[in-house]
Amino acid sequence: MSAVADVPSLLRDAVGEAGLITDPADMGRYLTDWRNAYSGRAAAVVRPGTTEEVAAVVRTCRDAGVAVVPQGGNTGLCGGSMPDDSGRQVVLSLDRMRRVRGIDPVNQTVTVEAGVVLQAVQEAAAAEGCLFPLSLGSEGSCTVGGNLATNAGGTGVLRYGNMRDLTLGLEVVLPDGRIWNGLRGLRKDNTGYDLKHLFIGAEGTLGVITAAVLKLFPAVRSRATAWVALPSPQAAVDLIGIVRALCGDRLTGFEIMSRQSVDFVLAHRAGVRDPLDAVHPWYVLVELGDTLPDAGLGGLLEAALEEAFERDVAADAVVASGSAQVAELWGLREGISEAQNFEGPSLKHDVTVPVSSIPAFVEQTDRALQKAVPGIRIVTYGHIGDGNLHYNLSKPAGSDDDDFRAVAEELARVVYDSTSSFDGSISAEHGLGQSKRDVIADYKDAYELELMRGLKQLFDPDGLMNPGKVLPREDGVARAER
Repeated sequence: MSAVADVPSLLRDAVGEAGLITDPADMGRYLTDWRNAYSGRAAAVVRPGTTEEVAAVVRTCRDAGVAVVPQGGNTGLCGGSMPDDSGRQVVLSLDRMRRVRGIDPVNQTVTVEAGVVLQAVQEAAAAEGCLFPLSLGSEGSCTVGGNLATNAGGTGVLRYGNMRDLTLGLEVVLPDGRIWNGLRGLRKDNTGYDLKHLFIGAEGTLGVITAAVLKLFPAVRSRATAWVALPSPQAAVDLIGIVRALCGDRLTGFEIMSRQSVDFVLAHRAGVRDPLDAVHPWYVLVELGDTLPDAGLGGLLEAALEEAFERDVAADAVVASGSAQVAELWGLREGISEAQNFEGPSLKHDVTVPVSSIPAFVEQTDRALQKAVPGIRIVTYGHIGDGNLHYNLSKPAGSDDDDFRAVAEELARVVYDSTSSFDGSISAEHGLGQSKRDVIADYKDAYELELMRGLKQLFDPDGLMNPGKVLPREDGVARAER
């Protein structure tokens, strides 16, 4: 019997019958991502219930020379949690590790296991009068482990930072099966290297994150939200300057959307409507928040908009009059990604450039894309306050799906080359996974990649921890796939 064939029985000893899936039909949902964009095969899916069981699984697989693919909520966009098609890898799902281990409102921290769904963390914080500010479209299904593995961002980065900024401590199972307990809720700890940052954003290639201590904040008790029509991306950059100057850190959200993005949502999402009578080329959704229940945010926001109108920055605006209208406005923003799927293949790109470069970047990139594919529909939206744009592409109306997919790589290069020319990054918050694993070699400094490979070799010398992800293949083949 081969080592791989032996592994399921050994894993059963580690996690019990309830923690092991070997039937192909039952494994199915773990072997295809939520968009049906990536799929693979596995020798088994293992679902440990404790950190010790995770360690036992990793040791068992190491001893057998079998690769481990950690998986959270399986909501990623780059294939980072999918096994390859060899059928020799083991998917390690954290979906049974869903305990909130503790919450400390005085220290403003919450300790949770990696399989806890993001929305559950938000709710646990709210029950104690606190806020956990990470907010994503997939927050009802994505998990803390996946958020950490990809250094998730979302709509609150402008005020609160991304997952790296929201994390104080980690518990990690290393590739040799040892457990590192770094679950410290300290904001000051100058005792050497801050190891947690090696694992955040590493997409499971250096170890399996099993728990985390996360920062909490005082609950937001008042908000003001506005939908603002703009003539250009430059106007959006000008507007955020106006709002920041007047409102300071009360600015908690600033989301930009092209008209094409809004049109798709209006066409395909029920219960939404255009907030304004006239059509405009660009929009931003602006939100202020404060811990005071009556902070006068409406007046502040209106004052900022008044200045924007005086300077011909804004063309029109509506300030939400209640929670229902706030939800409607956010529904327009959050519905973009799903609505685009109704228009055929959605080529998704997640890039970041300096905020000051956004207008020139959009103009240059749009021009190059239209030259490459005349009539292409460009769905640009994102977190303009931190320079992150989701630069998604849909086929020209009436054209063939397969023809459009055939030029996906060419179009990606257009977006990435333009991003690079502005000293940007080709992955702002989605990670590299397998989709950008090889292309990153053309946009990242060679010495930086050498340092990353050195870390991988140090932590995972056998190359068994989520192989084929993040790092470009050497000589075209990942070591564990040879």
